[in-house]
Amino acid sequence: MIKVEFLGPIGKAPLEMEAATLADVSARLKEEDSLAQWLDKCAVALNDTMVNDLTTALKDGDRVSILPPVCGG
Repeated sequence: MIKVEFLGPIGKAPLEMEAATLADVSARLKEEDSLAQWLDKCAVALNDTMVNDLTTALKDGDRVSILPPVCGG
């Protein structure tokens, strides 16, 4: 089981799910209309390390963070 957390303005409670790769996580999240609009814009971190390869393998206890773009001044 992995944990997926959504940071910033996404406003979604963390989810726990079974997933073998980040591609599995992506496919599951795209099923939810409220998340689909964010996914193409967001960065992803696995256990606090930025990743961009959907073939990245996941193991039990991993934490995937969905990081929306931010701007500031």
